[in-house]
Amino acid sequence: MEFEYWWLLALPLFFSLGWLAARIDIKHIQSESRNLPDSYFRGLNFLLNEQQDKAIESFIEVVRADPETVELHFALGSLFRRRGEVERATRMHQTLVARTDLDADKKLKATFELGQDYLKAGLLDRAEQVFSGMSQSAYGEQARKFLLEIYEQEREWENAIAIAQQLSATSPTSFQREIAQFYCELAASEIARSALDAARSHLEQALQTARACARANLMLGDMEAQANRHASAIQFWKLIETQNPAYLPLAAGRLLASYRALGQNAEGLALLRNYLAQAPSIDLLSTAFQAALEQDGPRAAYELVRDELRRNPSLLGLDKLLEAALLDAPAERRQDIALVKNLIHQHSQRLALYRCENCGFKARQFHWHCPACGGWESFPPKRTEDQDLT
Repeated sequence: MEFEYWWLLALPLFFSLGWLAARIDIKHIQSESRNLPDSYFRGLNFLLNEQQDKAIESFIEVVRADPETVELHFALGSLFRRRGEVERATRMHQTLVARTDLDADKKLKATFELGQDYLKAGLLDRAEQVFSGMSQSAYGEQARKFLLEIYEQEREWENAIAIAQQLSATSPTSFQREIAQFYCELAASEIARSALDAARSHLEQALQTARACARANLMLGDMEAQANRHASAIQFWKLIETQNPAYLPLAAGRLLASYRALGQNAEGLALLRNYLAQAPSIDLLSTAFQAALEQDGPRAAYELVRDELRRNPSLLGLDKLLEAALLDAPAERRQDIALVKNLIHQHSQRLALYRCENCGFKARQFHWHCPACGGWESFPPKRTEDQDLT
């Protein structure tokens, strides 16, 4: 290829044009920076140093000086809402929505922020109205997630199912677990009204949605036991072993009660021993211990706990062992054993809690729905000591 001499003229020309464009951009940025008041930069500095109160004061000065700073209005509204000043955030976003000079995108953003203000303030009807009108917008998926939160709070489970199904279709995240739980909540409402056929239908839908929904089989077993069909109830509860053995402790007491109703106490205890060997759990051990104590006496209960402690040592298990030892001990040793047991019991109770995997919230009672973060099935059915050992 022959060298073209005109390139010698073109290269300096292109370089000069690039330098000129960069200089224009720099001058434009410098000009914009000079137009911003000092309060703006002070506010940014306060925000970076996590001094939100001072940052808000500085930004308010900027907004008063230049009402056209729309993005700063958005920033202030978010800061107000984060600090719990929902009324001020609402006024800020209502002002933006009412402005006639805003373009469509900015007005849509202001409306979306206003919906979050209503939700934060507990004005669920207004929030629902805002988010329902945004399903086809750029904020559609986020709006549907907020709608799902609203329907959960209002316990409108059928609406929650519909929204969760829409989210499953458009989001990479599966909502099958949540939908199954919503069906279980519907079933619980029908059981309270004695509409057992409707409840059974909802529980079957829960299992069709998520085959691993242990709660559905727990509830189906409960319905059978209530109708004195204990053999059928036992079969439903046994299915939990194939779904998720971690949930067996929730069925343990139910299984024992139905086996007793059938006059099969020994079979019930044998089943719990088998479950304990497959899926060790402090709750399962506690239920099996109580059954052995009632059926075979303190010595058998002591041996059951001792053997389990050798396989899976735990402080809560040691508490049960000392309880059995205290019942079987001679009179002269009971005071010493009781002293040790009381000390162990005081410490072990701090470990006898359930803990949410999402937010770390702890509770003495098992929850399908975390009271703190709202997660479904976020509480493993194991005490904190079990979780830490695992």
